[in-house]
Amino acid sequence: MPDGFSAGDTAFVLISAALVMVMTPGLAFFYGGMVRAKSTLNMLAMSFLSLGIVSVLWVLYGYSLSFGPDSFGGLIGNLDFLGMRGMGLNELTGSIPVTAFAVFQLMFAIITPALISGAIADRAKFAAWGLFIALWVTIVYFPVAHWVFFFDGGNGGWLGDRNGVIDFAGGTAVHINAGVAGLALCLVLGKRIGFKKDPMRPHSLPLVMLGSGLLWFGWFGFNAGSALAANGVAAMAMVNTQVATGAALVGWLVYEKLKHGAFTTLGAASGAVAGLVAITPACGSVSPLGAVAIGLVAGAVCAAAVSLKYRWGFDDSLDVVGVHAVGGAIGSLLIGLFATGGVGQTAKGLFYGGGLGQLGKQAMGVAVVAAYSFVLSWLLAKAVDKLVGFRVSEEVETAGIDQAEHAESAYDFSAVGAGLARALPGLGSASGSAPAAGSVERPAGKPAASAGKTAAAAEKTATAAEKPAEKTEVDAR
Repeated sequence: MPDGFSAGDTAFVLISAALVMVMTPGLAFFYGGMVRAKSTLNMLAMSFLSLGIVSVLWVLYGYSLSFGPDSFGGLIGNLDFLGMRGMGLNELTGSIPVTAFAVFQLMFAIITPALISGAIADRAKFAAWGLFIALWVTIVYFPVAHWVFFFDGGNGGWLGDRNGVIDFAGGTAVHINAGVAGLALCLVLGKRIGFKKDPMRPHSLPLVMLGSGLLWFGWFGFNAGSALAANGVAAMAMVNTQVATGAALVGWLVYEKLKHGAFTTLGAASGAVAGLVAITPACGSVSPLGAVAIGLVAGAVCAAAVSLKYRWGFDDSLDVVGVHAVGGAIGSLLIGLFATGGVGQTAKGLFYGGGLGQLGKQAMGVAVVAAYSFVLSWLLAKAVDKLVGFRVSEEVETAGIDQAEHAESAYDFSAVGAGLARALPGLGSASGSAPAAGSVERPAGKPAASAGKTAAAAEKTATAAEKPAEKTEVDAR
């Protein structure tokens, strides 16, 4: 290997890339648990589709547009690396092979459109979603990644390299970008049937908690790995990620208790994600105390922001706007207050004697990415809707999108009634004896056809048994 190569740094970045990849299945579980049971598989598949489409496009031209030498004023890369040509084994980015850097950045490109899917849960055609992913990463994500992440001694991206906007791991390029795109899409597709009328509660909070735990775990690769070296900056980024996430979880729960009267598991999971989002741009420029402050602010503010969809009338199904757009903006802006100038950046925030200059730069970055993402995402969603139709029919949405789009269902309920029908008669018999295996016990003189009625009664009993649990459930939204 050439001079400057570090095996330790390379191993660290490759492991970090694997951690970031795990975040997409984690997101799939997080979103899959938050929807109703009839949409679970569709939600999982929307994230997995991004793994397939973006991986292919990244090799074809995505890496070159994002990290190829600048071709026009810091706006887009050229096509020198089309098909990843010219990227040999001995080419380095810093102290790691360029291919290690490329696969690490690929994982960022994959999860960003997957984040958008939560805004349009329950109502998007799967093929239309795939077409949107391909168009969106090409026209929106790849250019914005170049603006923010490509550094070339002042000749790189116009936001990060030329104008000093700090985004250590993707607060603007990933979270604001995806959150604002989610807003555009839910406006184009419209509200779900029953929005603000039917209780659209998460069908599996254990899945939500599992997904948020996987996201938290993978996020260490997302943030610490962005140092691109196993060094002190990576260690500080990891510390900041942990403490900001914990603080945001607490901030969300406190807000929720004051507002709704309970500490919910959904609130804990959502608060953790809000903290992860907010610390992403700031983890390489603030101290642990600054990270705690950012987390507390993000937890409380994002908890309040998720209710705006009811007040303003846009149906952001899984709170992509309230968590990712708002959380990303909070973390990006607070760099202008809490940047110490002594972590991975030399710029100082207002509270460390840097004045308002950095805050102004951060505000510019937030505004530019948000505006670009919203306008282009809205236009792309409109184009997809005109070409192939973006939204499923009312019948499909009501019956459940899993069967219509995937010919599958996440759960098999067909045996529930039969199982209860077998169990309940035995439980109710005076003698207490169990029915024979494989048979349905029935009173003497009753025809065998009554077993069907017994099964129906069992289903009604099961439904009734669920109602008290619903009454005690607190809607965190």
